[in-house]
Amino acid sequence: MDTQRSLFFCLCLLVAQSVSAETPTTLLNLMKRLEKPVGRALSSRGSHRNIHHLEQMLLNASFCGHNLTLQTNSIQSLVFKLDCDFSGLSLSSTTLANVSQARAPHAMQFPAELTKDACVTSRPAELRLICIYFFTAQQFQDDSNSSLLNNYVLGAQLDHRPVNNLQKPINISFWHNQSLMNKLRLREAFPPAQDTENLWRRWGWHLGLSKAQPASTHKMSTVEGHTVTCVFWKEGASEHGWGSWSPEGCYTELPSPSLVLCRCNHLTYFAVLMLSGDPVPAGLQMPLEYISLVGCSVSIVASLLTMLLYAHSRKQSDSVTRIHVNLHGSVLLLNVTFLLSSQMALPTVPKAVCTALAAALHYALLSCLTWMAIEGCNLYLLLGRVYNVYIHRYLLKLCVLGWGFPALLVLLLLAIKSSVYGPCVISFSNSQDNGTGFQNVSMCWVSSPIVHSVLVMGYGGLTSLFNLVVLAWALWILCRLRMREKALSPWAYRDTAMVLGLTVLLGTTWALAFFSFSVFLLPQLFLFTVFNSLYGFFLFLWFCSHRCYSDAEAKAEMEAVSSSQMTH
Repeated sequence: MDTQRSLFFCLCLLVAQSVSAETPTTLLNLMKRLEKPVGRALSSRGSHRNIHHLEQMLLNASFCGHNLTLQTNSIQSLVFKLDCDFSGLSLSSTTLANVSQARAPHAMQFPAELTKDACVTSRPAELRLICIYFFTAQQFQDDSNSSLLNNYVLGAQLDHRPVNNLQKPINISFWHNQSLMNKLRLREAFPPAQDTENLWRRWGWHLGLSKAQPASTHKMSTVEGHTVTCVFWKEGASEHGWGSWSPEGCYTELPSPSLVLCRCNHLTYFAVLMLSGDPVPAGLQMPLEYISLVGCSVSIVASLLTMLLYAHSRKQSDSVTRIHVNLHGSVLLLNVTFLLSSQMALPTVPKAVCTALAAALHYALLSCLTWMAIEGCNLYLLLGRVYNVYIHRYLLKLCVLGWGFPALLVLLLLAIKSSVYGPCVISFSNSQDNGTGFQNVSMCWVSSPIVHSVLVMGYGGLTSLFNLVVLAWALWILCRLRMREKALSPWAYRDTAMVLGLTVLLGTTWALAFFSFSVFLLPQLFLFTVFNSLYGFFLFLWFCSHRCYSDAEAKAEMEAVSSSQMTH
């Protein structure tokens, strides 16, 4: 009997030893499995399941001593045995074993209050605190493809219970260095389409009709021109992924130029969100949306009315008139596609529909910019050439350029890679006395940073620069002509109207997009929204004033001819 008991005891001891030896191996295999890159859809579902599996295994792991440390290439797991006499814990990458020195330092500090709620009703013999550090953000990709400081995600959990609303916060420290800032500058030059504040995309912000996410409190700070804010991973808060970043319950501080300190009142996965450019207050979202909605609607009606009036004009064969008609047509198309694209960037709308609308909006913008450049070129030919210049099939060639060239560019992009178009999500900051939150708007637009930089920013910049040069040259000619006149006052009103008309005709107000920084940001947003959403209406006013002047001039000529005939 004693022999059987001894054998049974030895067998149990061997089983216990094998379990203790196998557990770290199983954990390491699971951590290595998490490191493998997978597709976006598989990553969302698989990461959610595997991370929770890793948490449960760490909470139930068997090991000797008071702590366990496991390390792979990009994941580090820590397990600590605590009790109700917990006095606090400070963890730093400089004191942890097996931490690569090539990584940026990080640290977490837990207050003594951490175990207070767990020990109120009962005094458990042991509490488990697990910390999981991810040195790559591939497991936490949200719908906006957000950029994280160092690509670090630091997480913690106490047993199987939630920890919220701590009186003394948990301190999470993220250090960064100069090489990181250089990478961020490169990222700012070619930013992800969904999380940047691109200048020519500003107009798209003003009509994001998707529901804004609930605002929350945290503090925003700036690191070398980038807005940094402490966030946590909010599970189940995303339409397509397994979660999204939220700033609720976190406060951001910058104790030094190389350190971002996050003070959060709960346990979960934390990171530092990087935003390029200056944040736009969420309080401006609704006014800008209403201005855009009203302005675009008015421009649509004005463009339609102007095209009808042009169709009944007595000078239908005039090439200048037909160029104006094509410009109005491009403005009409731009406003219509803009209104539609902002309403179709919804999860219920098929992606193909959003892609088509984004391509149509891009085509309308390129056509509008091209016809603005054609107006500038035509103005140069009218003012710069003393003799009439005849160009064979002039209008047909201009139509091929104004409508055909943008279509060729967009079709080429769709043929090469249709994913350059799609839904775009942009965040607004909601500032309060004790922090800042986010509100998102969406629209169907260009999703490729390279295409956006070249065929939106670059194309628009060249057009604006060319027309500004033409406008300056035209004003110089006007001033030179007026200096030859003895009486300047009778021409003052007419000259002012002509300058304003040329400014509108050449679309030079689009150059306001390049003043979207620093103290110019908020004035630029309103001026850009007002001027360019009402662009079609301003063109209508230009048409009306030009037609009234032409009628008055024709009437004066007829009166002069009749008076000369009377004298003879």
